[in-house]
Amino acid sequence: MPVTPRAACLATRLAFLLGGFGLACWAPLVPFAQERLHTDAGAIGSLLLCLGTGSVLAMLGTGAMNCRFGSKPLIVTGALGLAITLPGLALAPTALFLAVVLLFFGASLGVLDVAMNIQGTEVERLVKRPLMAGFHALFSIGGFAGAAFMTFLLSCHLPPFHSTIICSALMLIVLIYAFPRFISTKQGEGEPLFAMPRGIVLLLSLLAAIAFLAEGAMLDWGALLITSAGLLPVAKGGMGYMLFSVAMTVCRLLGDRVTARLGAATILSGGAVLAITGIACLLLSPFKALALSGFVFIGLGIANIAPILFRRAAEQTVMPAGLAVSALTTIGYTGVLLGPAGIGFAASLITLKGAFWLLAGLLCCVPLCARRVAYAKA
Repeated sequence: MPVTPRAACLATRLAFLLGGFGLACWAPLVPFAQERLHTDAGAIGSLLLCLGTGSVLAMLGTGAMNCRFGSKPLIVTGALGLAITLPGLALAPTALFLAVVLLFFGASLGVLDVAMNIQGTEVERLVKRPLMAGFHALFSIGGFAGAAFMTFLLSCHLPPFHSTIICSALMLIVLIYAFPRFISTKQGEGEPLFAMPRGIVLLLSLLAAIAFLAEGAMLDWGALLITSAGLLPVAKGGMGYMLFSVAMTVCRLLGDRVTARLGAATILSGGAVLAITGIACLLLSPFKALALSGFVFIGLGIANIAPILFRRAAEQTVMPAGLAVSALTTIGYTGVLLGPAGIGFAASLITLKGAFWLLAGLLCCVPLCARRVAYAKA
């Protein structure tokens, strides 16, 4: 049976939902992993590097696989990999075991990230209206649901391994429902599998890497940052990322409408300033409520940066739209996957708070480049 546009939209939203859910389930497990393995921030950073390495390597190969198989089976493969490897993150008894599991977990996430963005651009072309902000909103909804549900299970004193089994089962149910509703896509013949970004595409990709780095920092280090300050117990460390995800969800659901009214340059500049303010609240406040509000400000600030960058990548004329989106996806998600590992290494040298101040400095690049991104023709 032909897939209707409505069904394709639903399936793509569920793919983004699964990606956010699976990734966010890892956030509340980070303090447990550190406690179980008796490691410091530098060691956790090394382990997170395995997650990022697996993801980036998988992303680089996903273009070739998409050319041959299309995005539909790749979405299924990536989501299935996340569901299968998630319990191993809570079970790993040694650092080496956890490193291997994170490598496969990251590879699954990398395949899913690229494939669902390709599927999203194809569905957007099918429906003939902007949808990327909404798709990314579903990733944020998944992030909220994953962090909230995992935190709830852990707060009920359920062992981490049993909690991940329940989350994996839910992911498999959603995947089975969505599978027949994905559209079949294949890369055009004669197009290269990957092209180095240049001009405005390179700028968009670097800004995407910064935005996704901030998102990855909240995922991998937010819980540890607030629990190490003594503001929350370890079992409730996922509350910060949960609030962050809620803020991103609300902003992205309204993203297309707000951007159309205020303009891309205003959203980029204002969002970055708001995110920097949130980092300051998180790092300087001795009070739980104000520190948690920092997560909200960061989520609101960076919510619509990535969707605007994806849209501009599709509109620019320096490179074919498909190649530009593919390059931006790979380089951008390198920030969310490899960046947190870099934060871990920086934390071992200048403390975790110092690493977050460096992140605030990187976010200053967004308002500086906002007008170039919003108004450049090429």
